[in-house]
Amino acid sequence: MSFESKKILIVEDEKGLRLPLVTVLKNEGFNVLEANNGEEGLQMALETHPDLMIIDIVMPVLDGISMLKKLREDPWGKNAEALLLTNLPYDKKAQEAFEQGVFEYLVKSDWSIPAILGKVKERFK
Repeated sequence: MSFESKKILIVEDEKGLRLPLVTVLKNEGFNVLEANNGEEGLQMALETHPDLMIIDIVMPVLDGISMLKKLREDPWGKNAEALLLTNLPYDKKAQEAFEQGVFEYLVKSDWSIPAILGKVKERFK
């Protein structure tokens, strides 16, 4: 399957995770966009309408949950596909994330980059 037509926005302030993710996704043929914080991610999402967003929760300027809440106010953003990738344990933040319509809540320490890639590819089957 070709992923060239699929646009993914990665909203992550940690370069050490964002850059390898970008590289792996681009190598698989995805069109990848990057944002360093939630505010930048929100603006980019509303302008470019990505097919999928990978969003961190703890970020400067605007956190991932707040970004999602603002995104859900937009007609396009209401149904935008999002996956959260965070250091926060699976707790009430996860519940909040699912209330905002994310399809996956991944704790960074439990997931390798190849496994994250697998989750992304699964979404486009």
